[in-house]
Amino acid sequence: MRTLWEMDMKNYKENGTVGRRPSVRGIIFRDGKIALVHSLKYDYYKFPGGGIDEGETHAQTLAREVLEESGIQIDPASIKEYGQIIRKEKGLYDDIFLQENFYYTAQPLAFKEQKLDDYEAEEGFTLEWVTLEHGIDVNENHSHKDKCDVINGLHMIQRETFVMKKLLEEKTGE
Repeated sequence: MRTLWEMDMKNYKENGTVGRRPSVRGIIFRDGKIALVHSLKYDYYKFPGGGIDEGETHAQTLAREVLEESGIQIDPASIKEYGQIIRKEKGLYDDIFLQENFYYTAQPLAFKEQKLDDYEAEEGFTLEWVTLEHGIDVNENHSHKDKCDVINGLHMIQRETFVMKKLLEEKTGE
């Protein structure tokens, strides 16, 4: 899979212990709009997705996480690699935190109910079909309330906005 961006903060101990957090994210278009999860509490957009559980394939995780966060059941036959973003920085528990975010395009098959984790429900995760321009505008120009004070939140918003801009630049989804 092609690497879209390496977010290397260079604030960690070289050759230290590494904690990994691989995850997948779904890029789903319909009628010229993209399915994004809107955090009503912090006012930002993100791609539906999440962490890969032990023993899961990327496709299995993508289907599970997209369904849980957005209620969209994706067509497994439509899954295609888009790219990855790697974030490397000082970790909380290990010397280095390495987050690998794998992005895949997919087509919706059916629409069901969301099954949000407690923190996702608390943030008010809501599926919205928006233009890429709208997602970028909100992520770049809205305050995100206290989310920007949390460094991981800020990095996540930067990462998601980068992918939205890349999709727009490459005219993906048109």
